[in-house]
Amino acid sequence: MAYVMRSSPSVQSGSLAPHSSASSVSSSASSSSYILRLGALNSQRSGRLSITRRAIGTANRRTRKPHGVSASTSELVAEKPSIKNALAITREEGLILYEDMVLGRSFEDMCAQMYYRGKMFGFVHLYNGQEAVSTGFVKCLKPEDYVCSTYRDHVHALSKGVPARAVMSELFGKATGICRGQGGSMHMFSKEHGLLGGFAFIGEGIPVATGAAFKTKYEREVLKNDKADAVTVAFFGDGTCNNGQFFECLNMAALWKLPIIFVVENNLWAIGMSHYRATSVPEIWKKGPAFGMPGIHVDGMDVLKVREVALEAVARARRGDGPTLVECETYRFRGHSLADPDELRKPAEKAHYAARDPIIALKKYLLESGLVDETDLRSIDKKIDEIVEDAVEFADASPLPPRSQLLENVFADPKGFGIGPDGKYRCEDPAFTAGTAQV
Repeated sequence: MAYVMRSSPSVQSGSLAPHSSASSVSSSASSSSYILRLGALNSQRSGRLSITRRAIGTANRRTRKPHGVSASTSELVAEKPSIKNALAITREEGLILYEDMVLGRSFEDMCAQMYYRGKMFGFVHLYNGQEAVSTGFVKCLKPEDYVCSTYRDHVHALSKGVPARAVMSELFGKATGICRGQGGSMHMFSKEHGLLGGFAFIGEGIPVATGAAFKTKYEREVLKNDKADAVTVAFFGDGTCNNGQFFECLNMAALWKLPIIFVVENNLWAIGMSHYRATSVPEIWKKGPAFGMPGIHVDGMDVLKVREVALEAVARARRGDGPTLVECETYRFRGHSLADPDELRKPAEKAHYAARDPIIALKKYLLESGLVDETDLRSIDKKIDEIVEDAVEFADASPLPPRSQLLENVFADPKGFGIGPDGKYRCEDPAFTAGTAQV
């Protein structure tokens, strides 16, 4: 099944028009199922969402586990029949997707090496296995669109166009990093690339993303800027979906029909907590219709399916039809962070998802479709190896931030604390750190 969408009647409030209802089409393996495509334009008169249907056969129903029982290898993601993807991609598009995913994987693998060699400090959370989600969505965006990430933000930054050198240098804590070494692994930010930040606490980025979407709507409707059509994508995990900020922002985005897409990277585990043990209704996409927006479930291990959903959700947001909630069921191939021994997940579960590696799946599709040959892919692999090696060499040779940078970007007006009466930074005074550990 490519993806499942549900739309239920919403309560008319403010400028939010009620959506048309669609009966539940989730079925058992023996009954027919429809895939509801987020396709047709909203009627300008009624504001109702038009849904087109295409029958594709059967689908297995995800069932809720009893309280206290963990999901086994693939109970949360029921096996779907193999279907030829409805969205055709060109050779150029295929190569772009492959290159971005390989860059993300190779970059994260190098991060693991550098972390264990003592080049990085603190917590480092890797994205291995989830590349189809970042690539599938971010590569559908314009440069002026916005992305909000989590503490697992390196690959989102790379997909959005931040140079590998700048990301690696930031991880090394160097002055040439994207945040001059002050952000580190969990706090990537780039105004130039529309990356509104990685956030260390769950749910932190969702209100920021909602604010960015509000900015776009305000510019267009109040300031009458017809060119203001930026779309915001907020990435977050399944553990965040029981957080109050998530529900508050879903309500606000639906109420004001903000141009935002809420993307749940459901990798089934919130650190060491199984999604089933923590969530009474594990189907996160159902929370969308509860607030009057489409809720979509998609196989987050298939970049073509993710991309198909992303293209339509982005188009919907850009034309002013409001937000979409997308649940991408995916899996991380490493522990929660590089400090996590990853002993809680069952070996069979990890092996099951390793066999569904999204990069290998895309490579197979490109070759079998005749879009590329092995030479094309080897050329990209070689290119990415060189980019990652160069990023490490650049970061390693880059200087550390100067001591004078210590209190920059901490206070809006640092004169009352960070700068002394003589106009110099207090931290430059040798007595400033007397009796404390060397900074």
